[in-house]
Amino acid sequence: MNLTASLLSPMVLAFLLGVIATRLKSDLKFPESLHQSLTIYLMIAIGMKGGYKLSSVNFSEMIVPLLAAVLLSCCIPVWTYWIMRKSGKFDVYNAGALAAHYGSVSVATFSAAIAFHESSRIEYEGFMPGLLAIMEIPGILIAIALVRLYTPNRQDTKPASIDQIARELLAGKSTLLLIGFLIIGWLVGQTGWEQVAPLLDVPFKGLLTLFLLEAGLAAGKRLSDFKKGGWVLTFFGIVFPVLHAIAGIVIGHLAGLSVGGSTILGILAASASYIAAPAACRVALPEANPSYYLTAALAITFPFNIIIGIPLYRQLALYLCG
Repeated sequence: MNLTASLLSPMVLAFLLGVIATRLKSDLKFPESLHQSLTIYLMIAIGMKGGYKLSSVNFSEMIVPLLAAVLLSCCIPVWTYWIMRKSGKFDVYNAGALAAHYGSVSVATFSAAIAFHESSRIEYEGFMPGLLAIMEIPGILIAIALVRLYTPNRQDTKPASIDQIARELLAGKSTLLLIGFLIIGWLVGQTGWEQVAPLLDVPFKGLLTLFLLEAGLAAGKRLSDFKKGGWVLTFFGIVFPVLHAIAGIVIGHLAGLSVGGSTILGILAASASYIAAPAACRVALPEANPSYYLTAALAITFPFNIIIGIPLYRQLALYLCG
């Protein structure tokens, strides 16, 4: 699927409509309960389908890609932190918050990537949702640990411990649902999946379109915060995802993934969390400015990945791995 076809997909057009509606000051809005319901649906559908596909995979086939995903999750927050500290001139807390967001992954971006591949009939490994679940937490913990390392004597507030943060992340809905339904899908296999496929498979793209319409509304509200981050944050939010995608594609290829699988790993590496990471940063890094990390993740990187990034990374994967 080329860029023009990607731009004309219902999901991307719905996202753009949400952005436009916000900028026009439309009264269009989603009830918070509906947003939460769509988020929960996507996580259950991704986890269940991934678990069912995982049930037919030999573990030896995924051990190297799994290690590659963990490697990316550990490296991305480290270099993000140091570059934003040294070149971006952000303080310890804001550099750490940005590192946490970009070290983690976006379920919504992954959902759009899966829809893109399935619409284009591009094959990919069935265990990719397992890599999504694996990559969600390590980057956040490493980024917070870096902040703790370089601010060991904070006297103004008592910081939450890494154990507390880890428990909160593991108990959070995104991790709990992804891992929980991966296990359920793996246990029930194809027979169990066929029982729920009419709910979790057929309506997936339609509900993803609704989710991206709401995401467009949220992103549109953040566009006014661009001036707070300046050109540095804009440059970071576009260029870093491309570099991370290239790293993910190359590492995925070296780990034995197909071109489709390498593309999805690149997309995961390029994405930025705006569900798990903001929750963790509010608890662990209250000194960080949400206008920086939410603007970068939600108003810059997420739209770039949805509109341009996914087809771009597909072409990069064909060039690098084809």
